[in-house]
Amino acid sequence: MTTDLFSHLNWLAVLAAAVAYFMLGAIWYSKALFATHWARAAGLKMDDPSKKGLGKMMLTSFILILLTCLGLALLVNRLDLFVWISGLKLGAVTGLLFACTAVAISFVYESRPTSIYFIDGGYHLAGHIAAAIILSCWR
Repeated sequence: MTTDLFSHLNWLAVLAAAVAYFMLGAIWYSKALFATHWARAAGLKMDDPSKKGLGKMMLTSFILILLTCLGLALLVNRLDLFVWISGLKLGAVTGLLFACTAVAISFVYESRPTSIYFIDGGYHLAGHIAAAIILSCWR
């Protein structure tokens, strides 16, 4: 049963979706978009030269995004989605109902500024949409 679950997946599409989601983060959290506001709200200094552990954080983030894209690919395959609009709808649903709610649960306990939630939640919503579109179109 397990091999059946994964046998029909396009693994290259899963990887491409993960790379797109990850690269969206590079743009989303750049100075051109939300980096300055996010860092200020989080109490971080953008000019801090200490980047210790950044590589490990990036690798961990990519692996988690890859797992998210694997889950999305399973849904796309199971729901038999094959056009971009279906991917957009699936990404919006999973982004809002899974990713944004999971991020919100953490924020309830962390007492962080609401603006950080909207930046982080917006990123994951956009990431789910981008990944689901790629996975729907490239089967």
